[in-house]
Amino acid sequence: MTFSSNRNVIRWIIILSSFIIISLILWNTYVFFQNFKLEERNKMKNWTFAYPEYSKFFYQDDVEMNEVADRVVTDTTVTIPMLLVDENNKIINFRNIDSNLVDSPKSIINLLNNLISQNDPLEVTLPDNKPGKLYYGNSPLLNKLKYYPLALILIIVLFAAVVYFFYRSSKNAEQNKLWTGMAKETAHQIGTPLSSLVGWTEILKSENVNPQYIIEIEKDIDRLQTITDRFSKIGSAPTLERVDIVQITQQSYDYLKSRSSKLINFDIVIPETEIFVNLNSQLFGWTIENLVKNAIDAMKGKGDLKLELSQIENQVFINISDTGKGISKNLYTKIFEPGYTTKKRGWGLGLSLAKRIIEDYHNGKIKVLTSEIKKGTTIQIMLKTL
Repeated sequence: MTFSSNRNVIRWIIILSSFIIISLILWNTYVFFQNFKLEERNKMKNWTFAYPEYSKFFYQDDVEMNEVADRVVTDTTVTIPMLLVDENNKIINFRNIDSNLVDSPKSIINLLNNLISQNDPLEVTLPDNKPGKLYYGNSPLLNKLKYYPLALILIIVLFAAVVYFFYRSSKNAEQNKLWTGMAKETAHQIGTPLSSLVGWTEILKSENVNPQYIIEIEKDIDRLQTITDRFSKIGSAPTLERVDIVQITQQSYDYLKSRSSKLINFDIVIPETEIFVNLNSQLFGWTIENLVKNAIDAMKGKGDLKLELSQIENQVFINISDTGKGISKNLYTKIFEPGYTTKKRGWGLGLSLAKRIIEDYHNGKIKVLTSEIKKGTTIQIMLKTL
């Protein structure tokens, strides 16, 4: 059994043990509540048995005996709400109940229903051996105890949420370290053949090769150098500079246009004036390329792709629209999660990287603006201008 398997077994043992402990606590609380409720009912039964004898004193002229009887009755039911009625439901006496509720005919009905919902009424023998009923509710202590399991569950849920978010944050931190290490190693590995390609380019220049070929090769070498620089920057805080976002967007768009299928109809709408934004040019260009490539994949290499850049007050908006398969509304946010992809091949990192670059590094926003199945999608980037 591997270390990972052992760790999963231990984790499930802890979860199962916690569940059993919580269940025992809740069960014991329930049993205690029921015993306490039964104790209060027995107390009320004793009161009903003793009431005929106590009530005799209330009809005598002996004030001292009346006070003794009243104290005995009161001490027995010091906090329990009680309502004593005769056979015609006429109120004879009440304790621990607001007098305003008793005086209102409408309120008395609600009060009786509330007391009945808490406890079944008890039969009482009134003076002159007339039948009566005692309605009573739970004491304040019992009512508080009733909500104890809910409070316990809430505390447990909050504790579980804290543990979950701590575990998730730790896991994300480990994944970030892994991706950072892989990215930097990739940049290092690309560097060696890239240096060799630069040398071979210089040799080709002396071999009377068509200069246009060399120009195109140098463009791709510059491209590889840009990619290497991008990967080397992952995990580090990027440097932001005051740059013209119109120019950077145009360059990234033109590069992809020249190297994409001729079946894609490219269209770009950008202002003629400069718009300055605090940007890391390489990372922003990477974002544009990821979004354009995703749009091309969504159209399966054939369709209309439009990039529109506009400024409204102190914000710049970049909309990238395609005529691809579209996205369901429930996936608008999920597509930006690491690992999510609908492609048979791919790691699902393009859009998550775009989100991190725009929102974490540039304090902007990226979202699915609109989308319709089998008609297309528009993704919008929003950044603040200088």
